[in-house]
Amino acid sequence: MIAEAAAERFGTSILSVDSMQVFRGMDIGTAKPSKAVRARVVHHMIDVAEPSDGFSVMEFQRQGRRALDDGQHTDARTIIVGGSGLHFRSIVDPLTFAPTDAQIRIELEAMSLDELRETLLGIDSTAPEVLDMHNPRRVIRAIEVWRISGQTPSERAGSVESEAVRAYRPLIEHVSFGFDPVDLSSERIEERFRTMLEEGLLEEVEALAAVIGRTASQAVGYKELLRVVSGDKEIGAASAETIRATRALVRRQRTFFRRDPRIEWIPWQDDEHARIESAVNHIGEVAGWTS
Repeated sequence: MIAEAAAERFGTSILSVDSMQVFRGMDIGTAKPSKAVRARVVHHMIDVAEPSDGFSVMEFQRQGRRALDDGQHTDARTIIVGGSGLHFRSIVDPLTFAPTDAQIRIELEAMSLDELRETLLGIDSTAPEVLDMHNPRRVIRAIEVWRISGQTPSERAGSVESEAVRAYRPLIEHVSFGFDPVDLSSERIEERFRTMLEEGLLEEVEALAAVIGRTASQAVGYKELLRVVSGDKEIGAASAETIRATRALVRRQRTFFRRDPRIEWIPWQDDEHARIESAVNHIGEVAGWTS
């Protein structure tokens, strides 16, 4: 709501860096802005993919930067908003993504973690210094990248681009603001999910069940409710799992963004009108924007 209010006041567009709002039909569970809001404010990176698509961060970066460039060419200002830290950094920072290979991934996913570690250490003995060797997903990705490009994890970590990313030196200059209702998060999560169910989230998931792909099906809420649709879980248990998963996601997001020294954290105000008004005024002042 703050971003929408700021966009309307300063005449900007909005670039969403929510990893799941890119998928058409996933409206309630991703809390997409309404059609009425999107009629007033131009939103980029919403409804750009089918839920069956495997929409990678690399593809998000390509389309998101193109949208940002298009806005800059028309001298428009853009507000980047959303909760996915990786997708945000893929836009503003010099992140690079190696290509993927589905067949290689299938081969590696059939291996045990011990086998994967042994393989990776045989490729790069210093990999544990730059990679979490207890995370199967990261180990698989490191081996996949090596098999495709010949680059080891240590070589990638030592690149100029990787050093800039670690130092938070942006590719695209920007000012960043954060809002964190720390004490309200748990209560707000439960209330928000109940509201989504009342608005038809389960029915939305049911309509998508036959076509939803691997990437979209991992979205919090959709992943849990798909098991309700398939008959494997009761709605009460799935709701409790969704709330726990959302809390865990909030903790990860908070940790990710709190590490970014470029973000100015604006104090939270309980009164919604006061919160929006003061935040919009502050954004305009720091960014040098006028109505």
